[in-house]
Amino acid sequence: MNIKQTLEDISRLSNPRVLVIGDLILDEYIEGEIQRISREAPVPIVEEQRRHYLPGGAANTLANLASLGARASAIGVVGNDESGRQLIQLLNKSGINTDGVMIAKEVPTTTKTRISAQSRQSVMQQVLRLDRLPKPNSLSHTTLNSLESALAEQIAQADVVLVSDYGNGVVVPQTIQAVQKLAADKIWVVDSQEDLRLFKGASLLTPNKPEAEQNLGYRIETAEDLQRAGATLLSESGAKALLITRGDEGMSLFETGGAYHEVPALNRTEVFDVTGAGDTVVATLAVALGSGCSLPTSMELANLAASIVVRRLGCATTHPDEMRETLLEMQKKELI
Repeated sequence: MNIKQTLEDISRLSNPRVLVIGDLILDEYIEGEIQRISREAPVPIVEEQRRHYLPGGAANTLANLASLGARASAIGVVGNDESGRQLIQLLNKSGINTDGVMIAKEVPTTTKTRISAQSRQSVMQQVLRLDRLPKPNSLSHTTLNSLESALAEQIAQADVVLVSDYGNGVVVPQTIQAVQKLAADKIWVVDSQEDLRLFKGASLLTPNKPEAEQNLGYRIETAEDLQRAGATLLSESGAKALLITRGDEGMSLFETGGAYHEVPALNRTEVFDVTGAGDTVVATLAVALGSGCSLPTSMELANLAASIVVRRLGCATTHPDEMRETLLEMQKKELI
């Protein structure tokens, strides 16, 4: 990495308007202490001491966009419940436009509750996770039509459209087709855990290595496998570019026409939690592309941002000043 050049690239980041459509998730964290075992069953009793909430899924992508300076807007669904109200409040607090968030009576707000506990002689650790999820295909035609109408109203004002698909019912053929039609002349980036072939015409697809392997039906184990994977996914999806994030192996960027770029992982040792790192990557890509950066430059910046957030527990964000500080620290270490 050319640190001087990357510092200049960060200084060029602007405040693009980024519209996110996807699965909004509330991450709930309950922490407590274990002092005894239940008489009802051989399980520990956790005495709750703290509870807090963070945006997850597409909501974490939005939080990252706001932290990076983008003017972010959300299109998605929450349930008519306390979790939904809590999530909208979190997004509004970050300055995110939630006019396109529908309150749907037919589904609960997707909520992931992590219960962590410690005893007097142990460290805090997760003991249970509870997920509250919508049933497949449970969004009504009315809700899906409202999502499509929100897209039609807001895409025209967006510099970048970002699809954040966690498989929870918002990113379905109807909404995908609306994005394909309405964002045809826009930069639109896809972060999907589902079938990448659904997103024909996307500007950029951003699967991680396991997601790419799931789409391909084989493991990516060698350099030859990687090149074949990139060519196959580009061809079958009809996307203009493909970025495969490969954990501690770095990132690989494939463009139509055969151009290939890769970067090594910047942080392989201080990795505490990769939760939400993909959201940071795609948010940074959207901000960089919306600021006029090239795809390779955007990948460099996304790689830097990801190296920062994996040092923290849970979904995390970073911002341009912290990215600069991290680069300057790296520069000092190189001089030592």
